[in-house]
Amino acid sequence: MIPLSDIASLREIGTTLIQWYQLHRRELPWRETRDPYCIWISEVILQQTRVAQGIDYYRRFIERFPDPVSLATAPEDEVLKLWQGLGYYSRARNLHTAAQQIVQDHGGAFPRTYKAVRTLKGVGDYTAAAICSIALDLPYATIDGNVYRVLSRVFDLALPIDTNRGKQAFAELAASMLDPHRPGLHNQALMEFGALHCVPSTPDCLTCPLSDRCLSHIAGNVGERPVKRTKTPPIPRYFNYLHIVWHGHTLLSRREKGDIWQGLYEFPLIETDSEVQWEEITRTTRFKEWFPRQEQPQLCGMKQMRPHRLSHRTIHARVWRLNLSSDTLPDSLSRFVLTGEGDPGERAVPRLIDLYFETLRKDRGQ
Repeated sequence: MIPLSDIASLREIGTTLIQWYQLHRRELPWRETRDPYCIWISEVILQQTRVAQGIDYYRRFIERFPDPVSLATAPEDEVLKLWQGLGYYSRARNLHTAAQQIVQDHGGAFPRTYKAVRTLKGVGDYTAAAICSIALDLPYATIDGNVYRVLSRVFDLALPIDTNRGKQAFAELAASMLDPHRPGLHNQALMEFGALHCVPSTPDCLTCPLSDRCLSHIAGNVGERPVKRTKTPPIPRYFNYLHIVWHGHTLLSRREKGDIWQGLYEFPLIETDSEVQWEEITRTTRFKEWFPRQEQPQLCGMKQMRPHRLSHRTIHARVWRLNLSSDTLPDSLSRFVLTGEGDPGERAVPRLIDLYFETLRKDRGQ
């Protein structure tokens, strides 16, 4: 058993992981640079995103926004459109805001101290540590889901990783293990080992370079680490979207602040407390505001979307396709934006709406 106070033993584990990393690491585009701006973009993209999906987004993002100035001066709608499909759009908005901070406070050059990096919008302890260690060789340990899993198993730690006490204990352990002379290499090795070898389900313990020192492997409880508190079940929400077609155009609405998907475009929405039928929708106050008696649309069909799961919510959505034949767009609908019938154009939409447009194109053989 390795005492946590034995720094030499902790560093030895780090050295073993670095040796493993040098043999098994993936070739990824953000590993070809030491530019802190590029490392920052990659780290934000990889939050809540699989590496395989994130690679193309990273390349497109860097090609369009190669430096903080180009990102800072771009319209928010363009940034969100380029981000479309990744979800968690607050990440894109924070990138945009942080780039503007870099221009305003640092003359467009990415900051080069942990303190300054940590002040950027959306940059927390993990992201700041990753940028500073990988790009700038500063001795800050990273803690992500992969690191929690590796450390909890190697040291058989039962502290819940989603409590303040647990986070503090793991942060101290990671800092103690860190190789101060190779912090970026150490952090990447630890994270890569968790991503490729010490995986959540059925890790290959027999070929693990740490098997003789992994206390959870010795105790036979690898599957029980890391420990988390019981999660609160997601809240169900019921969205009734109105796909209003008017003379070859579709009406879109931009979501406001204070809720999911802010700044993205969607169909006019009527949210209800439960799943409802069309007759109930037509009796809602919002429907009556949009469609006065003389401006009634024709119902052409309904598409039931698969439940769309977010971190704390599950969206149950139906899209009601309506045809509006009036010669002029009613004043009650004038606040909406017009776009093509089956395409949002350059406007960024939530993945749920994008999936609906995909089904339209598939049904039409496009």
